[in-house]
Amino acid sequence: MGKRKEYTATVISSKMQKTIIAKVTNMSKHPKYGRILKTFNKFKVHDEKNEAHPGDLIRIEETRPMSKDKRWRLVEIIKKARSPHIEIKDDAAQVKKAPAEPVDKTAAEGDTK
Repeated sequence: MGKRKEYTATVISSKMQKTIIAKVTNMSKHPKYGRILKTFNKFKVHDEKNEAHPGDLIRIEETRPMSKDKRWRLVEIIKKARSPHIEIKDDAAQVKKAPAEPVDKTAAEGDTK
């Protein structure tokens, strides 16, 4: 029987129980123009022990169908993310600056009467 496919992927979500979403990135050259294109596929991966977290570099392997979309399993975690349990949110839109205090022009100019 043939060998199972293996990929190196990055975890992008681990919000489900025993399931992670992994992103496999491929680089290919455009046949006509020669430009290097970056394409990616997302796979649902079975993670029995809930070990992987977003940002981790993992190795996945093809396996029997475990659900409608899940046909891959986690083999090993190659490299852990720097801070595995911290979600990065864009708080820049939520930060409001306090209005600037009005400047007293007479005090700034130094009353020259």
